[in-house]
Amino acid sequence: MIVRIMGEGQVELADSHVVELNELDDVLLKEMESGDGPGFRTTLHALLDKVRELGAPLPDDSLEPSELILPAPDATLEEVRAMLGDDGLIPN
Repeated sequence: MIVRIMGEGQVELADSHVVELNELDDVLLKEMESGDGPGFRTTLHALLDKVRELGAPLPDDSLEPSELILPAPDATLEEVRAMLGDDGLIPN
């Protein structure tokens, strides 16, 4: 799967990692629903770090269609809320 982190670029990520990422996504969703700004920020960074760790960066000049688009690390709670689907940022 191709994942884009807004403002950074794309990484290729094995589908098998989606379960692990969904765990962080579920925590992020709960923090957003409760308005936990500091928790949201910590979990968003953990989610993006995990994508960077598990994924292989694509070359900067590569423009593959992204199957998943994640917010930039400095995105606000409101910006991320606007990106959410029914399943959070990462579909089940």
